Amino acid sequence: MQNQELKKGEIVIYKAKGGPKLDVRLEKDTVWLTQKQMAILFNKGVPTINEHIKNIYKEGELERNSTIRKFRIVQSEGGRKVERNMDFYSLDVIISVGYRVKSKQGTQFRIWATRTLKEHLIKGYTINKKRLLQVQDSLKNLQEIIVLLQEKSKHELLAGQEREILNLLSSYAKTLTLLEQYDKEKIPIVKKAKGEFVLRYDEAKEVIDRIKKELIAKKEASDLFGQENAGKLKGILGSILQTFEGKELYPSLEEKAAHLLYFIIKDHPFVDGNKRIASFLFVYFLDRNNFLYKDSGEKKINDNALTALALLVAVSNTNEKEKLTKLITNLLSV
Repeated sequence: MQNQELKKGEIVIYKAKGGPKLDVRLEKDTVWLTQKQMAILFNKGVPTINEHIKNIYKEGELERNSTIRKFRIVQSEGGRKVERNMDFYSLDVIISVGYRVKSKQGTQFRIWATRTLKEHLIKGYTINKKRLLQVQDSLKNLQEIIVLLQEKSKHELLAGQEREILNLLSSYAKTLTLLEQYDKEKIPIVKKAKGEFVLRYDEAKEVIDRIKKELIAKKEASDLFGQENAGKLKGILGSILQTFEGKELYPSLEEKAAHLLYFIIKDHPFVDGNKRIASFLFVYFLDRNNFLYKDSGEKKINDNALTALALLVAVSNTNEKEKLTKLITNLLSV
């Protein structure tokens, strides 16, 4: 007999040793056969099968409504394909008919069907349990982000940023909705991006120098802006590319960008301007990887949202790193 991975409404092949081969319909946690298929299975005529089924219902052994249903099938008639609504009978009916015709094939089919249904139920339970855990994890993440944003919004540095914080929360919740829709097979999941551009130290320094000149010309920065502390920037740029046992710690473009922003703000590689430099390099890194904009043409994270994110990172505790980088990563994935 042949075992196959099962899905609801799937056709499963039954083939007993020395017996017939049947296309068995699996639906509603049971198996279904037509009278013609039962006639083949039990090696009896269709009229005999029909008579036994009539008696099963007449004697009240089984209830008709719960053990019979119609399926639309395609069959060949006179050299052409024709769709017909056919009566199919559940395993309870099949077993009952098998007992009445005293068929050895009926016993074999009952054993096969019971095992097949058990496998189907176990697989269905495993899939549903996995989905439940994924939903629970998503809700837990959302709850943690809500608590984090509520706490940090009270900080004096974030005064006036309430609207942007709400927008961040709304965008983050949208990513969880998309994940839930994917889990229910409603939309295709957007795979994490793989960027080709790597931000090297010398290029980063050139970008910072250009920004510094522009800001000084506007009288928005001093000479201390962008002065590096003991080679810290080089270490940060190296850290987002680090590997462990041949695998990148931050394999996706979104994760690299999120950690670039986070590390520059939290590790203070510069005497002055860490938040602004982190934001500029974050945007530059995404732009060079053609990942700054959505298909609609708007930025994945607009300037106001980026300002709020930078401030959130700045006032966060070190044990909140994973939550914040996950927030940024998901915002980039929408």
